Amino acid sequence: MNKLGLIAGNGVFPLEVAAGARKRGIKVIAVAHLNESDRAIDSIADDVTWIKVGELQKIIDAFNRAGVSEAAMAGGISRARLKDSFAPDARALAMLASIGRFSDDAVLRGVAREVEREGIRMIDPVPMIEHWLAPAGIAAGPAPSEAQLRDLDLAFAVARQLGSFDIGQTVAVRDGVVAAVEAVEGTDGALRRAAAMVGAGLVVAKAAKPGQDLRFDRPAIGPATIDLLGEIGAALVGIEAGIALILECDRTLDLARAKNIAVFGHTWTTRSGDA
Repeated sequence: MNKLGLIAGNGVFPLEVAAGARKRGIKVIAVAHLNESDRAIDSIADDVTWIKVGELQKIIDAFNRAGVSEAAMAGGISRARLKDSFAPDARALAMLASIGRFSDDAVLRGVAREVEREGIRMIDPVPMIEHWLAPAGIAAGPAPSEAQLRDLDLAFAVARQLGSFDIGQTVAVRDGVVAAVEAVEGTDGALRRAAAMVGAGLVVAKAAKPGQDLRFDRPAIGPATIDLLGEIGAALVGIEAGIALILECDRTLDLARAKNIAVFGHTWTTRSGDA
């Protein structure tokens, strides 16, 4: 591969994928989203086209102009901001009409299908930063208590069951009680809501949904996650070992140690239907 098309959402993930590709000598042709993507992408990617959310044809046109044959998605789009920034073009409207269900995974698969119809293969971006995949067990912070590990098991079980309904990736538990499940407000809103209800000491799980296509959407934590967990007094964040990403890994884990927050790579043996 000598060129990578990058559909950039929000957060640091697309920036790090672009930087990782550049380090490998791969030219990055990015399509970034207004009011979502970090403007720093302009200084990392070789070429950037800025679009509104839903301008699907512009994504395809940018990749075709640059001669891109492989592309990846990195970073999310805030559902809460869609009411202000969603501007679907004719191709996006036709795609949405064809999928029937507007879940995150269905929409991402629909976008990927349209891109691949143009002969552009959609790939997993993680090989660009695979050293950031979460390890199993304690990655930073104090060892969890048995009670906290039970809370974490519960949080992951809830996340796995609700994931099939496309109800977010984050669940917060304290002392055996589910305090919040991520919905349209996003991870930060859900965690602040949980802390407001039950106080400090939350155990938090971030999990992929059953059947989720990990090429397009993968749970991740980063420095901003740890800052928020510190702000609300959370005790532990669990992420799926070998599935989730620890963005800016060294910085994130150092910050967790400084804030006395445990980062734990959770495993289970009965995942089914995952891509």
